[in-house]
Amino acid sequence: MLKPTRPDKFDNLLIAMNLAPASLIALSTLAAQTAPAQTAPAQLKFEVASVKRADRCDFKTTIDPGFISLKGMPLKPILMEAFKVRMDQIEGPAWLETECFDIAARMPEGAAKDQLPALLQALLIQRFKLAARKETRTRPGYALLIDKDGPKFKESDSNFVRGRNNLFYIGRGPGYGAFKGSMTLATLARSLSTRLDGQVEDLTGLQGKFDIDLAWVPDPSIEQAQASASAQAANDPDREDRLRHLPNPPTTDIFHALRESLGLKLEPRKQQVDTILIDHIERIPTGN
Repeated sequence: MLKPTRPDKFDNLLIAMNLAPASLIALSTLAAQTAPAQTAPAQLKFEVASVKRADRCDFKTTIDPGFISLKGMPLKPILMEAFKVRMDQIEGPAWLETECFDIAARMPEGAAKDQLPALLQALLIQRFKLAARKETRTRPGYALLIDKDGPKFKESDSNFVRGRNNLFYIGRGPGYGAFKGSMTLATLARSLSTRLDGQVEDLTGLQGKFDIDLAWVPDPSIEQAQASASAQAANDPDREDRLRHLPNPPTTDIFHALRESLGLKLEPRKQQVDTILIDHIERIPTGN
């Protein structure tokens, strides 16, 4: 099922920022637009959970079969995983990004990994008295398209696979950002969405998995400032080794790198984006 892992290996928390889908999962907490989340029908819940405020933000995650541990974690990335959205698709109090918590919970017997969002929603409702609603808004975003000279990548073979979910990721650090691995262009688009100031939609029309090797110089004016992503990179023991495997350090921003390395381009587009509005959430969780 799931194995113990470092922070960069937790499928969605922290760097499922890289893979967070654009659409919401229909869950009972959002069944009614105006009803507070805590009045929704009963959901699947963790068998037992310990939740307490942390002295500091460590951004450490551990997953054993049937058990999760989030140490020194802000609620913002937990909400991202609970509702399968990007950081900028959640509107709530500023302390969601700065105040951290230690959470240890056991999953119900037989629970599947894809039920984790529902479990986290139930935990947030029970322990933090979460009340949330969904609203669709028009926001700037991007379309991922094939550039005029065509794609500059090849269809994957099994020998190219490396890393978590076939995605080898180098987080934001001094001068570098990168995606490398065997992936669909829909996955690449979702990964780009976690970096840029708008959602990226794959409109290339290309199906299958491809060998993607992309490195760029991060530009704070167009890329999201994600404290948890920075912390994840700082806690990644393999990061320096990964950087050494970049034979040609990047010199361009992500837009030029896409054209030069992959033959793709990003075109600005207005998009309808689901936003989670936090109507109420407690700063102090209920007792264990």
